[in-house]
Amino acid sequence: MKFFVDTADINDIRELAETGLLDGVTTNPSLIHKSGRDFMEVTREICSIVSGPVSAEVVATDHKEMMREAEILRKIADNIAIKVPLTVDGLKTCKALRGEGTMVNVTLCFTPSQALLAAKAGASFISPFVGRLDDIGSEGMSIISDIRLIYDNYDFATEILVASVRHPVHILEAAKIGADVMTAPPAVIRQLFKHPLTDRGLEAFIADWQKTGQKIG
Repeated sequence: MKFFVDTADINDIRELAETGLLDGVTTNPSLIHKSGRDFMEVTREICSIVSGPVSAEVVATDHKEMMREAEILRKIADNIAIKVPLTVDGLKTCKALRGEGTMVNVTLCFTPSQALLAAKAGASFISPFVGRLDDIGSEGMSIISDIRLIYDNYDFATEILVASVRHPVHILEAAKIGADVMTAPPAVIRQLFKHPLTDRGLEAFIADWQKTGQKIG
């Protein structure tokens, strides 16, 4: 499963990229606003750090204006994926952009039926929001299972990008189901490294080594 990070914070992206585990980045208008930086500037910098897909979202809601914004965004770098909402105009834009060879991430997906539409429109990625479904009392991960089944039934090439990830269990469940990608905030990705037994074991190894009085090299 590919690991994307959901942020526009350059320091977090650079640090995670240095681990060799980062395959891409997703952003949205809210994350760009939180960064406090110019949209084009921060997106260009992200693309220079990460070689994988970097999702940059249009803010228009009609097809014509989405296409105009997409034309500007995809000139930023070759690894830009245009992010569009799962609406009629969004899917029209997806179809048009994919016809021109541009990667497209269709976002704000909440049902398997919507995911089916995105795949038929040729989306590179579909982003189901599991955390937001959990928030309203639904079982967010069930949508991932349903989409995986539908896509496998018809050999759709669209990659399932699990979004709105709130905790490490979401990531684990997504991997068990067979999602292609997950995107999570930096803090959630860092939680994957943590376990109290790992910490205790390392402390014990260091303590025992110090007692030997030896050095490596």
